[in-house]
Amino acid sequence: LAARRGTRLPLARVLERLQPPVSRPARNESSGEPVAAGPSAVQDAVGSDDGRSPVEAFLGIALGSVSTDFALLRPDGTLVDGIYLPTRGRPIEVLGEGLGMLRERFGTRLRVLGVGTTGSGRHLAARLVGADLVRNEITAQLRGALRYFPDAESILEIGGQDSKYVRVEHGRVADFTMNKVCAAGTGSFLEEQCENLGLDVKTAFAPLAARSATPAELGARCTVFMETELVNARRAGADLADLTAGLALAVARNYLQKVVAHRPIGRNVVFQGGVANNAAVRNAFERLLGRPIEVHPHAGLSGAIGVALLACDAQGGRATRFKGLDAVGATYDTQTFECKHCENRCDVTVVNVGDTRAHFGDTCE
Repeated sequence: LAARRGTRLPLARVLERLQPPVSRPARNESSGEPVAAGPSAVQDAVGSDDGRSPVEAFLGIALGSVSTDFALLRPDGTLVDGIYLPTRGRPIEVLGEGLGMLRERFGTRLRVLGVGTTGSGRHLAARLVGADLVRNEITAQLRGALRYFPDAESILEIGGQDSKYVRVEHGRVADFTMNKVCAAGTGSFLEEQCENLGLDVKTAFAPLAARSATPAELGARCTVFMETELVNARRAGADLADLTAGLALAVARNYLQKVVAHRPIGRNVVFQGGVANNAAVRNAFERLLGRPIEVHPHAGLSGAIGVALLACDAQGGRATRFKGLDAVGATYDTQTFECKHCENRCDVTVVNVGDTRAHFGDTCE
């Protein structure tokens, strides 16, 4: 009827009319969360803090376009606390919010021994908080994986807007690649498609996919084609269980074909990044690879954990440059310009906080 009348009808409305409402079960940790966890912070993990004793720890901050993660580690590598916050396009506010949460939780009990930053906004975070060490995402993800899986041979990392593959030999990077162009293998794509289906990616996706006997074939092409295949599969009568399982397979297949491509994958595989919390995507990788894979115990914090460990490795007893948990104030100004140094033409934001100036938003290293 909408077509006959020339009326545009969103996909979600079409599916809503074709399918009865899906009941959403209480949160199941196995379903995980590939991207933003909501408007408030998620305390990903709490380690050995008793709430009373002094805490000496290294702080890792992973500032990305989708999420900003904080990890506090004792000098022996024990995770004391972890915070996940959606960046929401406001990296400075989120940095201040995360530091404020640590201040509320630990107060004067916390002594920060050193700070490392990583992620696309690592240089911005480093300037604002006074980091002792800045490392790229590949190096941080590798260190975060080896902390829990010292025999790792391949690291699959999928975040909200990009994905990475690292091949490891004897604890070192043998090869790596990053994908920042195709969104079809990322957490943001998965979340968008779940919204189109009227599903909560955090609570309904994985339980539904687990019920599928015949996952829908959605291919592994770009987002436009995959969205079209999703609509076609629904029209052909596929139910939501098969659609969700098909989406999980499409994300995994896209990653293997477009990110890993011709590169070999070792026997000991570690899956990390926010999407690794999604059991359906993990199962899809195991199905396509034909073997079990390990999931990082704190998958959404793997980069922050890694850079905290790197800061610990490098500090060597030196005094930290950390400006304190009140380092990021509420007053700042920004300017945006298009960088023309290469063909990427990045939109770069210049941030001025007091006497500190930093840049954010470019995709170039």
